[in-house]
Amino acid sequence: MIQIDDKLISEEIFSEEFVCNLTKCKGACCVEGDVGAPLDKNELEILDGIFDKIKPYLTQEGIKALEEQGTWTTDPHDGMYVTPMVEDRECAYVTFDEKGITKCGIEKAYEDGAVDWQKPISCHLYPIRITEYSAFTALNYHEWNVCSDACTLGKELQVPVYKFLKTPLIRKYGEEFYSVLSGAADEWKKEYGS
Repeated sequence: MIQIDDKLISEEIFSEEFVCNLTKCKGACCVEGDVGAPLDKNELEILDGIFDKIKPYLTQEGIKALEEQGTWTTDPHDGMYVTPMVEDRECAYVTFDEKGITKCGIEKAYEDGAVDWQKPISCHLYPIRITEYSAFTALNYHEWNVCSDACTLGKELQVPVYKFLKTPLIRKYGEEFYSVLSGAADEWKKEYGS
């Protein structure tokens, strides 16, 4: 683990390589799993506030799920905040393009300028998962078989996780944090990299 301020960062964020390959996986991370995407507490109010603006970007099934369950819900196993799901399948905010590839309805609204919030940070940061503890925050690499094509493409292109996720890491923690993280990655690579 590497420590930056109150954050403990898994070395896998430096060593693993990853680039989303939507043409292969079709966005399975938005469909697979037993609960929706994790949400920060501050994102709940945002989801409530933008619902009417993002509705035109969502599927009828997604809208129905959100109207019935609310714009966010809790994981029955651990009580954490998560996005609702459509009949225990895809995230309620998901849309599908003509090739069956998932897209985030929130992000589509953001790209069109309808809202000023891109999407939940947990989605933007995947495959990094953040766990908040009382004394520190842990950033870990999450390995999931639905992302095997992203790992293959990342290896082909030689893109470590932290570089692939530069934009969301800056969105979450700022430019200065990312600069320190990049420096730590360079030092780690000198010592442990191949």
